[in-house]
Amino acid sequence: MKLNSYIQDFGVRPQKQNLEWSNQSHLKSSQQELQADTWVHLLELPSTFSFDEALLLCQVLEDQWAAWIPEHGEAVLHTRQFCARF
Repeated sequence: MKLNSYIQDFGVRPQKQNLEWSNQSHLKSSQQELQADTWVHLLELPSTFSFDEALLLCQVLEDQWAAWIPEHGEAVLHTRQFCARF
């Protein structure tokens, strides 16, 4: 059995696609909608065994929130570490 390793060139150039699901305007609008006592989805888990959701407790800075994460405890989260649940 002979393996044919010839690759045809169809003239198709690979294009870089922006797979970022959110843009800056979306992030700004979602940050304005954030309120205490809201559940959010964590994009970065603080530990292997923690839940992937957190309850926002209060805003610490413009882009940081104190939150409670089940099976982890309290933490200060940057807004880029979570997104609002839909």
